[in-house]
Amino acid sequence: MNKALNQYEKTIDRILELKEVSEEKLCEPIKEGKWSIIQIVGHLYYWDKFNLEKMIPYMAEGSNLPPFPDHDQHNEEAMSFIKDTSVESLINSFVHTRKELCETISRIGNDVRFTIGGGKRQFSGESFIKIFIKHDGHHLKQIDEKLQKK
Repeated sequence: MNKALNQYEKTIDRILELKEVSEEKLCEPIKEGKWSIIQIVGHLYYWDKFNLEKMIPYMAEGSNLPPFPDHDQHNEEAMSFIKDTSVESLINSFVHTRKELCETISRIGNDVRFTIGGGKRQFSGESFIKIFIKHDGHHLKQIDEKLQKK
């Protein structure tokens, strides 16, 4: 799991780099009708917060974790949750929560298997994190594309 966790933690560095970007740039939509970079950070943060509070504490051998929430509703909640948060505060919250998430999941044994939402697929801490590494990658690509535009 160490390799996956290291990859997952690297997103922290990528998000910290955003402190060098103007707040104006971070707050404009990446494309018409899409989120801004800082809203994407808020979205990632809100998923980390969910996983840290609602999923990781229940990762034990043979356990069945709750299902993932409805994505659209979860995303709406995320935008509502972060709407009055400053750019700097949101970046700091993301970093703090991601570090805590990585620390907590690293303590789960490599042999622990669980299911999610009553499904049949067995997950490990590592396979769970890999879902979110892919999710990070999708959003980091969007951020990179926006920052490369002048």
